[in-house]
Amino acid sequence: MLVLITYDVSTTSIGGKRRLRKVAKKCEDFGIRVQNSVFECVLDATQLKKLEIELEQLIDPKVDSLRFYKLGNNYKFKVKHLGAKQTIDVEEPLIF
Repeated sequence: MLVLITYDVSTTSIGGKRRLRKVAKKCEDFGIRVQNSVFECVLDATQLKKLEIELEQLIDPKVDSLRFYKLGNNYKFKVKHLGAKQTIDVEEPLIF
């Protein structure tokens, strides 16, 4: 299923900047960055749960937030892209 992950990590402290880098890196391990704090990830239920747990351990819930949008398997009919940045098919091999 396609899962859209968004996050907002407070960077007013050195620890916040470190958390931001760790959250971004963890999301890069599972998906593709489509905007600054937005990732598209094709995951099964086990991978999603694992990622949720790992990200939850990285953030400070008092000042940071995570959102997971489950778009399902028929996501190609649910996502529309306009404007800059080329659309990437997250299920195709990445060859540059």
